[in-house]
Amino acid sequence: MKRKIIFLLHLAYWLIYLLLLLIIISVASLQLNQKPSFFNILFFTPIGFLCLFPNFISFYTFYIFLFERFLSRGKIAALIFFGCLTCLSSAFVGAFALLVQFSANKPVFTEAGSFSGLIVWLFLVAAIHGIIALVIKGFITWYDEIKLKEELAEKNYEMELELIKSQINPHFLFNTINNIDVLITKDSARASEYLNKLSDILRYMVYKTKTEKIPLADELNYIEKYLALQKIRASNPDYINFEISGSAGNLTIAPMILFPFIENAFKHTENKKSSDAINIKILIEEKKFVFECENMYRKNLQIKRGDGGLGNELIEKRLMLLYPGKHRLEVEKDEQVYKVKLSLDLL
Repeated sequence: MKRKIIFLLHLAYWLIYLLLLLIIISVASLQLNQKPSFFNILFFTPIGFLCLFPNFISFYTFYIFLFERFLSRGKIAALIFFGCLTCLSSAFVGAFALLVQFSANKPVFTEAGSFSGLIVWLFLVAAIHGIIALVIKGFITWYDEIKLKEELAEKNYEMELELIKSQINPHFLFNTINNIDVLITKDSARASEYLNKLSDILRYMVYKTKTEKIPLADELNYIEKYLALQKIRASNPDYINFEISGSAGNLTIAPMILFPFIENAFKHTENKKSSDAINIKILIEEKKFVFECENMYRKNLQIKRGDGGLGNELIEKRLMLLYPGKHRLEVEKDEQVYKVKLSLDLL
């Protein structure tokens, strides 16, 4: 908690206490058949000050020393012992000061009782201040711990995302460079054209992926460029079908949230001579975004974890971090087709 807020909290507490003390003094002056004027209240000011000083000592002894030394460490017995000792010391200081004041003037409270009764009364008041001090300190400590946990959670969140990004980007770069390498030996002019596309994609990866959200239109644009790079390796470029329904408008999306699905589809697709080997469909309706990607694969294909792809567990983890409660990932697989459907709430 900020120091300014803590200061204001303490100031408010003592102002309320002083106001309560002022009311008590005013009531006492009425009981003495005196008009509670400013001068009459001023007459009781030394008593008010003396009632404040020992309680001030008790409050900050509990607040600064006893809380940190005993309560925060769970030493309740020691807290009670030293708390009682603190309150008793404060009571003796207050009682002595009050008795000195009474000896200088006629006693104001003739029915105040014996010295021991005065000690008990001041002890209880000091104990109340001490307990309130523990409550205030406990609240501030609890609040600071909550803020610290939130900051640590946020840092952990950022580290997890960076870790996932660091695993996504090399795979993406590796595949696209391989595609350009294949084309260089066949058609240098087209290779140069696609190299420019790769340059745009790399620029996207370096700069765009550092932000939490990017325009959806940019993400779709780079997907199209990536698909173009994939087509250069195939003798049948029509094996990829890509459809977009709806307008991106001003919607935003987390960068590279769709690329892992597309990349995995290309990695594990079989029969690229077929016209429907890979089908990618995107539907945009107001704030709803639906992504579907399906690809043909070999029935008995065993995908190993170390083969360069990104597993669904890692992809799902990133989705949970970026869109908690705002996404739905469905994976279907039959004998020949592997299908992924991702629904996002882009509100």
